[in-house]
Amino acid sequence: MSIEAEALLQEAKESIEAAQNYRSELQQRLHGLSQARKQVRGSASQTREALQRHFQELQTAVSRLLIDRLNGLLQEVDNIELDSVSPLDDCQKLIEHGVSTADELLREGEAAIRCSINETEDKLGSFTKKALQIQLDSLPEVPSLVDVPCLSAQLDDSLLHMFRAHVARHGSVASHPPVQIEELVERPGGVLVRWCKVDDDFSPQDYRLQFRRSNSSQYEDAYIGKDTEFLVLHLDPHVDHLFRVCARGEGRTEWSPWSIPQTGYTTLAPHEWCPGVDGYILSSRKNIAMRSDSSAPGHGGVLYSNSPTYFCGQTLTFKITAAGQTDKRDSLGVCADSRTDTDSLQRDQAVCISTNGAVFVNGKEMTNQLPAITVGSSVTFDMEMVSLFPVNNNNPSDGGNFKLRVTIGSGNREVVFDWLLDQVLDSLFFGCSFTHPGWKVLVF
Repeated sequence: MSIEAEALLQEAKESIEAAQNYRSELQQRLHGLSQARKQVRGSASQTREALQRHFQELQTAVSRLLIDRLNGLLQEVDNIELDSVSPLDDCQKLIEHGVSTADELLREGEAAIRCSINETEDKLGSFTKKALQIQLDSLPEVPSLVDVPCLSAQLDDSLLHMFRAHVARHGSVASHPPVQIEELVERPGGVLVRWCKVDDDFSPQDYRLQFRRSNSSQYEDAYIGKDTEFLVLHLDPHVDHLFRVCARGEGRTEWSPWSIPQTGYTTLAPHEWCPGVDGYILSSRKNIAMRSDSSAPGHGGVLYSNSPTYFCGQTLTFKITAAGQTDKRDSLGVCADSRTDTDSLQRDQAVCISTNGAVFVNGKEMTNQLPAITVGSSVTFDMEMVSLFPVNNNNPSDGGNFKLRVTIGSGNREVVFDWLLDQVLDSLFFGCSFTHPGWKVLVF
């Protein structure tokens, strides 16, 4: 084959490959468009259902409230009518009884007048005596019309105008949620979720983060508060989880629409303390260690991680949830190995912070000091690789061939320094040492 033919063949192959890549990219964009259309139509359908359900429930509730109010007012009318008519009925019975008595007296009087002369005196005397007993000059009192109830209904037409105004402002439709998940970062046994506000006109008061396994239909709350990030722990590695966030506006009680769910997962095993160490009791998940009084009083001991699960580029956090008596040997930190021939992390091949805030590097105390560790303190360790080469070939005692830049933070302060190791390590142990019981520390 000639050179020209080979060049044409090569050009044709490159064109075919470019066409394949072009087709693949277009197919991916078609898939993206399909997903976008599905999101629009799916969210529109869900929004319609939510609106119809809400307003139907609202209509039923308002109708029930109006009927209950009407029945209450009608019952009030019935009670007033009953209480007001009852004494009038009693008065009517008294007057009717008087009329009947007067009719009877009139009949007797007329009969006495018509009697014969011989009977007239007795009849008239008996009639006169009876008339005196009846007290014809005593009349029952009848209340005037101004003294008896005249019922009426006071109905304020402004209720309808106010209701119409509230209904006109009730509910809204948003094309985009006011907050969105910005980043999902895997952490040992968890995922760090960061979110941000995307609506400039929205003033958030609180945020609410939820998550669920991808094969579950039920979300559960992970965080409610003012922060814009949260570390969701106790997640199984290599399992997809969906995360979503919403917000509550200033002065509002209802939550905003949920953000678009984002899928995240962790490939990192959770940080765990090593079980079975004398003097320490672990939680069921092995991420909380408590210094017990089972060991000899005043005898220190180091509790290490179950395995070297800390990697450079991660943030390791110790959270103190309970505190006991302090000792100068107490410490929290990271180390290259899990030596058991020492009672403190203040040793070679380790960096740590003591409970009084002193920082130790390979057993030597630094001049910089952090705040003392108390209940509620959080201590963070961040490391990045600086060098893989010998620091000083002429004087090996100055350090090894592996340098890490360490940042230890506690409270609102932090110290930064270089940590020299004599070997290259892919992962590191973490540990704690407390002399007296009562200390309790969570690691994540």
